[in-house]
Amino acid sequence: MKKERVRTQSEITETIDQHSDRIFKVALSYTKDKATAEDILQDVLIKYMTDATEFQGEEHKKAWLIRVTINECKRFFRSVWNARKIPLEDIYTFEDAEKNDIFYAVMKLPVNYRLAIHLFYYEDMSIKEISSILKMNENTVRSTLHRGRKLLKKMLEVEYEYLRV
Repeated sequence: MKKERVRTQSEITETIDQHSDRIFKVALSYTKDKATAEDILQDVLIKYMTDATEFQGEEHKKAWLIRVTINECKRFFRSVWNARKIPLEDIYTFEDAEKNDIFYAVMKLPVNYRLAIHLFYYEDMSIKEISSILKMNENTVRSTLHRGRKLLKKMLEVEYEYLRV
């Protein structure tokens, strides 16, 4: 049986303030659904509050939270509930049309490319950190990023002629 640890209110508040946006964005990147990402955020925070893991520093905590988020996303897609639901498309808008196009193009990528690109560009994680979190070889992460960028470029070339070189 797993040992539970009750974290202090200040630890919980600090973690929510520092990491909830990151957890939500990773879940959104993985699931492509705002409501599901919000549910996963709650599940991850509950796991954080009750898990006995002692963190060796802020980077360790960040990596743990991202790993748990990815695992929760995978668990959601395996669930019976997910098989029965009818997806509702969320509408996201950005002031900059180019950012809007890039966001939707990234969301169309297969999950492995989408997740690697999100962690690299939006979370400013290194190849080594991504490799550790996704449990992939560093060279595999590099090739995943390379292939994801190629797919993005191909999708966006239609809209933006200056990408054609």
